[in-house]
Amino acid sequence: MDSKSTQFQQSQLAAILGPDSASFEILISHLMSTSNELRSQAESLFNLCKQTDPDSLTLKLAHLLQSSPHVEARAMSAILLRKQLTRDDSYLWPRLTASTHSSLKSTLLSCVQREDSKSISKKLCDTVSELASGILPDNGWPELLPFMFQCVSSHSPKLQESAFLIFAQLSQYIGDTLAPHIKNLHDVFLRCLTTSPSSDVKIAALNAAINFIQCLSNSADRDRFQDLLPAMMTTLTEALNNGNEATAQEALELLIELAGTEPRFLRRQLVEVVGSMLQIAEADALEEGTRHLAIEFVITLAEARERAPGMMRKLPQFISRLFSILMKMLLDVEDDPAWHSAESEEEDAGETSNYGVSQECLDRLSISLGGNTIVPVASEQLPAYLAAPEWQKHHAALIALAQIAEGCSKVMIKNLDHVVAMVLNSFQDPHPRVRWAAINAIGQLSTDLGPDLQVQYHAQVLPALAAAMDDFQNPRVQAHAASAVLNFSENCTPDILTPYLDGIVSKLLVLLQNGKQMVQEGALTALASVADSAQEHFQKYYDAVMPYLKVILVNATDKSNRMLRAKSMECISLVGMAVGKDKFRDDAKQVMEVLMSLQGSQLETDDPTTSYMLQAWARLCKCLGQDFLPYMNVVMPPLLQSAQLKPDVTITSADSDNDIEDSDDESMETITLGDKRIGIKTSVLEEKATACNMLCCYADELKEGFFPWIDQVAPTMVPLLKFYFHEEVRKAAVSAMPELLHSAKLALEKGQAQGRNESYLKQLSDYIIPALVEALHKEPDTEISASMLDSINECLQISGPLLDESQVRSIVKEIKQVITASSSRKRERAERTKAEDFDAEEGELIKEENEQEEEVFDQVGEILGTLIKTFKASFLPFFDELSSYLTPMWGKDKTPEERRIAICIFDDVAEQCREAALKYYDTFLPFLLEACNDENPDVRQAAVYGLGVCAEFGGSVFKPLVGEALSRLNIVIRHPNAVEPDNVMAYDNAVSALGKICQFHRDSIDSAQVVPAWLNCLPIKGDLIEAKVVHEQLCSMVERSDGEVLGPNNQYLPKIVAVFAEVLCAGKDLATEQTASRMINLLRQLQQTLPPSTLAQTWSSLQPQQQLALQSILSQ
Repeated sequence: MDSKSTQFQQSQLAAILGPDSASFEILISHLMSTSNELRSQAESLFNLCKQTDPDSLTLKLAHLLQSSPHVEARAMSAILLRKQLTRDDSYLWPRLTASTHSSLKSTLLSCVQREDSKSISKKLCDTVSELASGILPDNGWPELLPFMFQCVSSHSPKLQESAFLIFAQLSQYIGDTLAPHIKNLHDVFLRCLTTSPSSDVKIAALNAAINFIQCLSNSADRDRFQDLLPAMMTTLTEALNNGNEATAQEALELLIELAGTEPRFLRRQLVEVVGSMLQIAEADALEEGTRHLAIEFVITLAEARERAPGMMRKLPQFISRLFSILMKMLLDVEDDPAWHSAESEEEDAGETSNYGVSQECLDRLSISLGGNTIVPVASEQLPAYLAAPEWQKHHAALIALAQIAEGCSKVMIKNLDHVVAMVLNSFQDPHPRVRWAAINAIGQLSTDLGPDLQVQYHAQVLPALAAAMDDFQNPRVQAHAASAVLNFSENCTPDILTPYLDGIVSKLLVLLQNGKQMVQEGALTALASVADSAQEHFQKYYDAVMPYLKVILVNATDKSNRMLRAKSMECISLVGMAVGKDKFRDDAKQVMEVLMSLQGSQLETDDPTTSYMLQAWARLCKCLGQDFLPYMNVVMPPLLQSAQLKPDVTITSADSDNDIEDSDDESMETITLGDKRIGIKTSVLEEKATACNMLCCYADELKEGFFPWIDQVAPTMVPLLKFYFHEEVRKAAVSAMPELLHSAKLALEKGQAQGRNESYLKQLSDYIIPALVEALHKEPDTEISASMLDSINECLQISGPLLDESQVRSIVKEIKQVITASSSRKRERAERTKAEDFDAEEGELIKEENEQEEEVFDQVGEILGTLIKTFKASFLPFFDELSSYLTPMWGKDKTPEERRIAICIFDDVAEQCREAALKYYDTFLPFLLEACNDENPDVRQAAVYGLGVCAEFGGSVFKPLVGEALSRLNIVIRHPNAVEPDNVMAYDNAVSALGKICQFHRDSIDSAQVVPAWLNCLPIKGDLIEAKVVHEQLCSMVERSDGEVLGPNNQYLPKIVAVFAEVLCAGKDLATEQTASRMINLLRQLQQTLPPSTLAQTWSSLQPQQQLALQSILSQ
């Protein structure tokens, strides 16, 4: 910058920060200007002031706030001060002098006293709270709290309201600092809530009280505020009685927040509180918005499962009242002609906001309270609706049934008869909207109660849907019947569907030629789904169906038909996958030509074709396999573009009003983080997720053929492991990681790696594995954490040997973290079981959550197994580090699954590290021996397998334990139900372990008894891996004429021949080819060497079919 312009800037600054306030006011007004140029000049000047003279700038802002006659200027200076006092990169406070500090603090407090404009008062309180939250904890503003208590005790409603606003914000930011004042605050809140004549003060006090209660960490402290509840509720009812619904709605929103975060605070007065809310919901004279908030309060309490499990189920009379309110709201639907003439299934003419809210609430209520609570209430109320003459009542009953199905599925499946009959009767209703609702219910029930519904009622449901497709007077009904066929067939096996295909496919073909686009779209989706479920059974319809599909694909070209064309792509690709490459090949070429020309054309951003096309290409790839490779150059560039889409995000402050009116926009999803509200365009996220899923499909299907694309796909997908806006995107990124490594490894092995060598796989592995480990560290979702662990395990199996020590160390460190986090989640669940209202349904839900937790432990065991197999003894130092995390998993208090995993990890160490693992025997063998007789068969299996491993590799360390091992194995083998399906794996492994003891510790056992006992257990047929090991061992013993196995005078020969016979008759299952041919040789030798009488006796002990089979094997 030249010296002239520097001088000019200096003079500008001097003017702005000088004694005359006019220049400063102009700067502030420019900061609010609508002209971008003026505003950005002002911003850079403002920032310059901040850098060069922060004290003068701060005092100028404070002066403006105190003395400007212009409301906008005062508002702007409050906002700017707050920004400078926010503890982020531009935090000014530490750079200001002590005198500026004290001057600013006193100015702010005097402004709070003098400011008359309500909106500026609120902004001022924000600024005070922002500064206080930074300096109050270190006693940097001792005057503030006395000032606030003084305001609250004053007779000025304006000051009272301001003080409460600041209390509310400080409770959120630095609640601990306020906690010592709990007694004063309690008295102040109670006094203002009960005696203040101003509704604004009451709402502010309510807000402060609720925020303060939430910041108290101990429940005894929270309970000191119980006596505020009646006054809180009175604030609400008074506002309603005075016709002040806006205030009432504010109060309701605050109470909803309390219900969500501290539901147990409401428990002692639950009956009164919920009763009042239901009264509001039942009051027809009130605004809908108010009534909906009262319902939202009750539903929020029902949903507060983690904090107050089971509490609302204790109030059946209220549940019944709420259900009845929601049912009445469903009646608020008109028979609007626009519904009948609609062009799309989305058209919901005649449905009111009451109707929509009720639908959503029924769904949430049933999911949160479960079927045992909701089904009895529904059974009591729905029959009257179905018996009534008005169509709206029939409609409401069917809609309600569909809404509660997901939450009540377990209980409804037990009463399927009754449920299905209710719905199918309404298929004949004279009113088309009722028939539509009945079809809608069948569709929803097919999803939520499947596959039970499909298995038991296909003979009633499919013909009913087929008949509904003939309703040409009512295209909405026809189209909906087609989409219900989709729901039905998604949960359906080919054998159920096949007998109905003739009828359904021919009807759908008729609908495809219908003039109504909505009906055609429904038919396409249904055909796609039927083909997908029927698989190869769909071949016989292919020649009839495909020409129609191609006509639509080629001709549906104008804008109004975009969705139709998109659905035809979906249908063609699913039909192609169902019938297979040979049948589809000729048409596939034509279809690809059309898709390629579409891909080249400019599609509009909101055109559904893009996402359907991405999926169609991937299905065509699955169908054609390697034949698809030539098309990859066309498919990949746009796919990568979609996968790289940036989320369309808007960020506003959570308390700003300007975005409230847009919040109904379906395409935007909003989440609130702290004081920011983030809006995200969902269509962009969905396209991105689809693209990421498709990339996984290609890598999985094309294997080494995908290699040329790895360099572009890896840098696209790896960062998406931390894409927190959308779970689907993260899941796809997680699945893609091992696929990419696998593709690279295969390409290198098959010489298709375009001149790259092993070091490329190492680079890729170094990029992917640490990124997965880091993402796992930050992953909030348990299910995705389990997938990440699974993915890390698959990656290790592909490129594990390439890892260096620091990478292994980071994986081990993360495993510790995963085990710790999982244990603490389990502890939290255990705490929930102690809640006063905990009941059986909550127990069920906790069981499900714990099962998901076991998935995480399972994956930890798998990863450790892979690391042990990969690095053998050099992994042991890490194993030692982990032992304090793993040893507790052996405990009796742990789940069988955790015990099993802990045992498997030790089994792997003993098997892979052999001598190096002997030092662990003292610690782990006692556990192992005890676990051999655990009541859980999976634990037993892992334990007896481990005994076999220790017998094989333990040498002299194992010797002293042989006796105990034998008696433990004996219990497993002699158990009366030993070979039942649940126990057979443990039995087979015990037999195998017994064999190892016979082989490696013959001198420590009474072999004349033990070896025949082992022979008596053969052959084993459950665990096919162990079967091959054990039968090979028997073969070796016979080959070397082991006396104990043949017995005195060869008396066990018939048994041995019988075992060989059974093994050989079982084909390749029970022995390797090599063992089988050794057995055949042995049998031939016996034929030649044994005396004929012994031979005849041996043959006669076999079953007739074994004799025949053996003869044919031996005569070859």
